[in-house]
Amino acid sequence: MTGLRWGILATGGIAAAFASDLRTAGLDLVAVGSRSQESADAFAARFDIPRAHGSYEALAADPEVDIIYVATPHPMHHADARLALEHGKHALVEKAFTVNRAEAEDLQALAAEKGLLVMEAMWTRYLPHMVRIREILAAGTLGEIRTVFADHTQKLPTDPAHRLNALELGGGALLDLGIYPVSFIWDVLGAPESIQATARLIETGADAEVATLMTHAGGAVSTSVSSSRAAGPNTAAIVGTDARIEIDRIFYAPTTFRVIAPDGTVIEEYVSQVEGRGMQYQAFAAEDAVAHGEPAGSILALPVAESVAIMGTLDEIRRQIGVTYPSER
Repeated sequence: MTGLRWGILATGGIAAAFASDLRTAGLDLVAVGSRSQESADAFAARFDIPRAHGSYEALAADPEVDIIYVATPHPMHHADARLALEHGKHALVEKAFTVNRAEAEDLQALAAEKGLLVMEAMWTRYLPHMVRIREILAAGTLGEIRTVFADHTQKLPTDPAHRLNALELGGGALLDLGIYPVSFIWDVLGAPESIQATARLIETGADAEVATLMTHAGGAVSTSVSSSRAAGPNTAAIVGTDARIEIDRIFYAPTTFRVIAPDGTVIEEYVSQVEGRGMQYQAFAAEDAVAHGEPAGSILALPVAESVAIMGTLDEIRRQIGVTYPSER
């Protein structure tokens, strides 16, 4: 590890989960920034963080910080990550990376200009069970991959003002939940060659359910479902001509999976042994990329170029289902 000094921008639930895992992993968490000094002080006291800033600007300007984790809602990711990069800080940006491809491309260009790492915090890509799955795929154990499917479905608050339902906060199932199965499908099959999407929109104009059907190289097919109004299995599967992988719930968090032959024989079973939630693995990856002098993150499981392309896929899904965010109008 490089011994990077971490700062956290925002103090909500995902910021707390990340801070806890940084502490579990023994990484150097030195500062937090909030829109209020009171919130920053409370967060700092909770996680024994020595420096608490009452603004995001003060955090970005802190000379004791090397890398900033951006944990604000989706529509703020672009501006907040830009703030970090403009102050010479590497940036780990919560998923979805931005609200659209144009914003993602801007962050990619700025990071390249400044020789800094900008990276989407798609923590699933770095979990041990996903590392093992990529090893199995690379070994050809499954044969030719024909189908991938995954769901991320939760029963979440229906309050129209809740961030999951408010378009001005990037609300909707797609960016908050659907990003997981879509990114997973990209990880296994790469870019889609065709996309079909359908959705149910709620009174705020946000998407409560989204389903996708995509085709990929060689005619492989993927399906995904995301929902913020009903809890489903949250599992995933990769089906090949020689075997399949069944990933148990919750597929995007530390979990178990099995490699199964066509006759039902279990070839391999994997059980995750992870301390904490598992968000520390993306921090390890970010530090490793910086240590190897690859600020573009080409050694990452999810390099920024792929995050940009995935945002393009989400843009097309939103175009088809008729969702536009206020910031885009």
